[in-house]
Amino acid sequence: MSTDSMFVHKMWEQDELSKMITKGKVPFPMLSDGGGNVGKMFGVYDEAAGVDVRGRFLIDPDGVVQGFEVLTPPVGRNVNETLRQIQAFQLVRKTGAGEVTPSGWRPGKTTLNPGPDLVGKVWEKWTVDQAFDD
Repeated sequence: MSTDSMFVHKMWEQDELSKMITKGKVPFPMLSDGGGNVGKMFGVYDEAAGVDVRGRFLIDPDGVVQGFEVLTPPVGRNVNETLRQIQAFQLVRKTGAGEVTPSGWRPGKTTLNPGPDLVGKVWEKWTVDQAFDD
């Protein structure tokens, strides 16, 4: 979603995005926040410039913001990190927080079971090598 019009989105999709993705079609809806109302609600609307700054909000099925990131325009976002975080939130939700994901967790890697027994012993259950290997 951005403050750009649907016409700018269409041009962006045809002239840029479609060339950057494998199947040639954007797999998500592009929404326009022409007046900045949604940006204002999330605190990312820049009144002086009349645009939303780059923000990413992960909202669960209950409408609760679980994570967010706001970046200034010169810094790009990492889609793979967004997907990793979504997968982590989905796993935690599925297990009722019976499993949690440590820093850098990826699907298939070690999860943690929260509780008093874990305090001071995270290193026994999880190592940097497990979380950050390729």
